[in-house]
Amino acid sequence: MADLDKEKRVRSYVLRTGRMTQVQKRALEKNWQRWGLEYDRREIAFDTIFGRSGPRTLEIGFGMGQSLLDMAEASPETNFIGIEVHSPGVGKLLHSMEERGIDNLRVYCHDAVEILSDCIPVESLDTIQIFFPDPWHKRRHHKRRLIQSLFVAQAIRKLKLGGTLHLATDWEDYARQMMAVLSSANGLSNTCGAGQFSPRPEYRPLTKFEARGERLGHGVWDLVFSRVNRSEQQISQGKM
Repeated sequence: MADLDKEKRVRSYVLRTGRMTQVQKRALEKNWQRWGLEYDRREIAFDTIFGRSGPRTLEIGFGMGQSLLDMAEASPETNFIGIEVHSPGVGKLLHSMEERGIDNLRVYCHDAVEILSDCIPVESLDTIQIFFPDPWHKRRHHKRRLIQSLFVAQAIRKLKLGGTLHLATDWEDYARQMMAVLSSANGLSNTCGAGQFSPRPEYRPLTKFEARGERLGHGVWDLVFSRVNRSEQQISQGKM
């Protein structure tokens, strides 16, 4: 399958640089060389950059990084890579990593679509997770949503057989689009059964924003799919 067309692709984000605090600036200057990864259009060697082998999880769009940091701390045997385009969030994460002594996490500050296409080897990941991507809630902006068929096909290629694609959103309309896209993708099977959303897995931390939403009665939808071969997919869909 050809990589996504970088020239014609509609961006799924608006680059909001925001104001960085002095703490975030210092963390970037001090810790980027240690934990940061530069986009150079070359595939990364996981065992080299982490200095060890182990399960590999990629998170796209980690925001300020709190839940990703919690997951990395809870699973020290797993090698995590986080991607975020907004530098204040990257600075915050690097600062928190230093404070809490987290060393099983590496960070890109670049467009996730290009990282996935150019830097992640085929069948190299155990998990891809995308939590609360921009919903672009106005209908005329839906084309900017990250979860589209071409992007999902690219993500599937990067997962190992049996690997997990885990999405979460607090917009019901986007959740249903995600379900439609993932359910129609070749090589994915819904771990909860056709058309079913997943309860929040224990490994995904409950964010303060999400907890507040739950108190107000807002919904959150998790989708957990696994990469399978075609015969397994047909069986899961009742076609064999």
